[in-house]
Amino acid sequence: MGYKSATQILPQDLLQKVQEYVDGEFLYIPRISDNKKDWGAATSTRQELQVRNQYIYEDYLSGESMDYLAEKYFLSLKSIQRIVGQLKKDDKG
Repeated sequence: MGYKSATQILPQDLLQKVQEYVDGEFLYIPRISDNKKDWGAATSTRQELQVRNQYIYEDYLSGESMDYLAEKYFLSLKSIQRIVGQLKKDDKG
């Protein structure tokens, strides 16, 4: 999400109308629901987390304790349990 100057985008009459409600403050304009993107779609974050989670699961399968994995990956024990549980479920079918 980037900031744009309303003076460069909106027609003057519309800008004046908006200023009647909000004068000199930031205003968030949400996306049209059909244009919304899934979380992580604009970056590689989702893919990076999937790779990290796979490493966590492989470490778990090789015998590492969940407490150790939480320390190694700087995550809470609850997060490690959730990741391992989800991947274990995915493995079964």
